[in-house]
This record gives sequence, structure tokens and C-alpha cells, in this order.
Amino acid sequence: MEFFYFILIGICAGWLAGQITKSTGAGVLGDLVIGVIGAIVGGWVFGILGLASTSLIGSLIMATAGAVLLILGLRWISRKTK
Repeated sequence: MEFFYFILIGICAGWLAGQITKSTGAGVLGDLVIGVIGAIVGGWVFGILGLASTSLIGSLIMATAGAVLLILGLRWISRKTK
């Protein structure tokens, strides 16, 4: 059941991050990838700050924050390489 929640949170976090950053639609698979990588980034950043999440909503917030950071970082890198 945890794997199902992980996938669901990844999709939702990727979609939310796309809405927040005004990104073009990445589709369900793209949202999942962005959300899962964002969850890893968010967990790392929140861990450095001494924050942890044990609830479903907290995990969604953490994953979304990480996905937003991921999208903004990728945009920054793509601008620097042009």
C-alpha cells in the first residue's frame, strides 16, 4: 500500500509543481518522474532543515516543494547552457 501512496503522491506533486511553475504539461508519466525525483530532493532539503513528515499531506507538500526546486533548477541550468 505504501508503494501506491508513493506513486500517487509523485503524480500529484509533479502536477502541482507544474501548475506552480507554469510549466507545460508533462503528462502523467512526466509528472510521476518529476514528483518522485522531487520527493527525493524535498526529503533531502527538509532533512537538512531538520524537518520531517509523517503524514500524507506533509509528504505531498515536501514532494511538491522538491519538485518545484527541481523544475526551477533545470530551468536555470538550461538558461546557463544557451
